[in-house]
Amino acid sequence: MVKQKDYIVETDWTKLTLGERIRHFEVEGYLVLPDLLDPSHLGQLKSETATFDTFSVDYSVHQRGCQDIQFWGGIITELIAHPKTIEFLTALCGSKLIFMSYDYARSEPGHPGISLHCDGQPWGSEIFGYEQSCPRLIRVLYYLQDLTPEVSPFKVVPRSHLSFHNDGNPYLRYEEHPEQVMITCKAGSAVLINQNVFHGNYPNVGSYYREMLGIAYRPAWSGPSGEVKQWDTNELAKVPRDVRELMLDPNSRTWNFKGGNKPANMLKEAPGINPSRWGK
Repeated sequence: MVKQKDYIVETDWTKLTLGERIRHFEVEGYLVLPDLLDPSHLGQLKSETATFDTFSVDYSVHQRGCQDIQFWGGIITELIAHPKTIEFLTALCGSKLIFMSYDYARSEPGHPGISLHCDGQPWGSEIFGYEQSCPRLIRVLYYLQDLTPEVSPFKVVPRSHLSFHNDGNPYLRYEEHPEQVMITCKAGSAVLINQNVFHGNYPNVGSYYREMLGIAYRPAWSGPSGEVKQWDTNELAKVPRDVRELMLDPNSRTWNFKGGNKPANMLKEAPGINPSRWGK
């Protein structure tokens, strides 16, 4: 059962404008994009995930998954370039996006919940490697079943990614937090998270398992702090063109270590940092 202290977010995500979506994501650290996958698409995805060879995590046999599924083909690989998602991410990040990682997770009845944690760890870690050490990175979590209060709903500490406090160290984990909130949504929706927001999920005390496909993207400038594995060129040649356009060099970044105070040809406009972009 839901504990009394758990606040369930009741935002009508369908009513938000583009500017309001961007503001919610950037300020709160998360966003729900509802109804991205129709029933037919969901059914096809679930037919594929039913065949996955999964492994359990170290803290529960009821939490299972698999990693690096980007080259598994068909509708699984095609989801990387889902048009509605890419449309929003392009508005958020600009026209050049880079795909970074793809995994599958299944929370079965009896799953104890995932501790509050950050996916982004600036110097890498044994769990995440360097894939999510990027200064800016978004994870898109597609849910294939309804998230209800009983079936492993998402939990998050809003705005925790903004903290400069030592309690906001992205290498810390918390069992729970007094200001965490619960996010429920319908199957086919996605939760988008800033990699530095503290998040997790609640236990599954329901009667069915909950599946999630998690895909990470970043703006082109925001490369990892350490070397990550390059894509296999033979496998890359097999994926659809719109997916391949997102699977650029995962180690690329745009920076200028020796840049001066007054470089030539500085721009006088930069819509991507306009404060007014939230109002559109």
